[in-house]
Amino acid sequence: MNGAPLTEQPNSLCAAFQATAARYPDQVALRGPDGTPSYTWAEYADRVRKLATGLTALGVRAGDTVAIMLTNVPEFHLADTAVLHTGATPFSIYNTFTAEQVSHLFGNAGNRVVVTETQFVDKLRAANIDGRVEHFICVDGPVEGGYTLDEVAGLSAPDFDFDAAWRAVQADSLLTLVYTSGTTGPPKGVELTHANMLAEFSAVDGVFEVRPQDRVISYLPDAHLANRAFGHYNNLIEGVQVTAVADPKQLVAALAEVRPTLFLAVPAIWYKLKAGIENIVAQESSVKRAVVGWAIGVGTEVARRNSDRRPIPIALSWQHAAAERLVLSTLRAKMGLDQVRAAITGASPIAPDAMAFILGLGIPVYEGWGMTETSAAATLNRPGGIRIGTVGTALPGTEVTVAEDGELLVRGPLIMRGYRHDPEQTAAAIDADGWMHTGDIGTIDADGYIRIVDRKKELIINAAGKNMSPSNIEGAVKVSCALVGAAIAIGDNRKFVTALFTLDADACAAYAAQHGLPDASPAVLAADPGVLAVVEAGVCAANERLARVEQIKKYTVLPVTWEPGGDELTPKMSLKRKPIAAKYAAEIEALYE
Repeated sequence: MNGAPLTEQPNSLCAAFQATAARYPDQVALRGPDGTPSYTWAEYADRVRKLATGLTALGVRAGDTVAIMLTNVPEFHLADTAVLHTGATPFSIYNTFTAEQVSHLFGNAGNRVVVTETQFVDKLRAANIDGRVEHFICVDGPVEGGYTLDEVAGLSAPDFDFDAAWRAVQADSLLTLVYTSGTTGPPKGVELTHANMLAEFSAVDGVFEVRPQDRVISYLPDAHLANRAFGHYNNLIEGVQVTAVADPKQLVAALAEVRPTLFLAVPAIWYKLKAGIENIVAQESSVKRAVVGWAIGVGTEVARRNSDRRPIPIALSWQHAAAERLVLSTLRAKMGLDQVRAAITGASPIAPDAMAFILGLGIPVYEGWGMTETSAAATLNRPGGIRIGTVGTALPGTEVTVAEDGELLVRGPLIMRGYRHDPEQTAAAIDADGWMHTGDIGTIDADGYIRIVDRKKELIINAAGKNMSPSNIEGAVKVSCALVGAAIAIGDNRKFVTALFTLDADACAAYAAQHGLPDASPAVLAADPGVLAVVEAGVCAANERLARVEQIKKYTVLPVTWEPGGDELTPKMSLKRKPIAAKYAAEIEALYE
């Protein structure tokens, strides 16, 4: 069912949802990875009305907050949207947060209701140390002393006027709280308004068109604003169909089944996809390997020339057409990315070589940059204007400048309302002129393209006073060696750079299968001579791409894996550098002996 763009800009995401549901009542809005459960827009709207009524019966009122701790399931969208329609504010909690961390969020948000799954109930009850939370609602079955989603939907509230409630939500109303996962200190609650998110989507609409027929996969945490915006808010505002995948390990299967037209991934996912293709190619005959290698090389060269604004010779153009017909289109189809119109990479810088590789496959991937405090993306590369190694230019209506110390500052309608109950932190982040101090060091060229150097507090300054970007070094390694899962570069106030590596479990499984090894665990393979030789070759290849002062002189492959939300990684897979330095102090010192 096709419809014309809305002529009137909605003033809230409630209004956007109601307009979308009215225009596409029979179109599927939400679905699980195998197609069940699924909800048409009419069913979605009906469920939201009933749940909003039930939440009101439980005492939820305009201005309240409601916590959501769910995996990526369709019920997340039902619950979040229903809360919005009561005039209250939903917020998501990372599934990996400890009871202590959750307790901090409860105290800051002041919620009395939690929507969750049975697997998280014990943790949430342990977090409810002061008894503030009165109601636990489980989407996957009954729980003692709580409600099921169906039970909430069946509650009545005779005095509740559903239409009046959602119409009372205005542009300056609080849309959500997003708690930063934080590499240091307790999470801060970023307050975003409906106006913030509507401005974000209005700006992105000025870069490329999003259609109601588009399909997206929601597999990253909804507590991370990038996924919440790309999946959930994209659904409410633009009408895209969302497939929710609760287990990220099922992403590859979901890609093949859903064949998304829009796709979001953090760099770690792109590195895994790149490694997966290289593994498939490695198992082919020598002739096929040569042909595929040639095709990818041709595609990558075209991507680099387009990025550098260099002409494409006619012979290369012919080769690219042949590579596309014979190899590249088939590779995209095997990945389930053959129908992607636009893919986004963000959250952290992607290694330029990996970006060129993905573009070389014919996947239109656009690197962007932003933060929770800027309502997700503040900059983005554009169709026909991709520059590898940059995060593009400022979105329409957004200003980006560089402070004297190199820090990037952002100003515009995307900037958060502030940190919840923390005026001091808010004042420190947003100056008197409205500039958000991002904490990222970057540069802006004459054409407005922005390059991210690194986080201001994470730059390595060696003993000789040389500034280096650790993420640049780490990215070079992960591009050069598929076996490396996580990498952290060490070198602050040191004479040379060292590194700690962990192995990727999926890559280890593939390596063990190829070499007939009985034990594929990273703990065992971290000591395997063959694996260590592959890692050494990868480090040497990475060093060739790095300046001499950035090159890794020594490293250790740790016999452990680092999981998102653990001691070493945040839920969005950013490195917790200080905790890592403390936990692995002995291993680091051994590298400098």
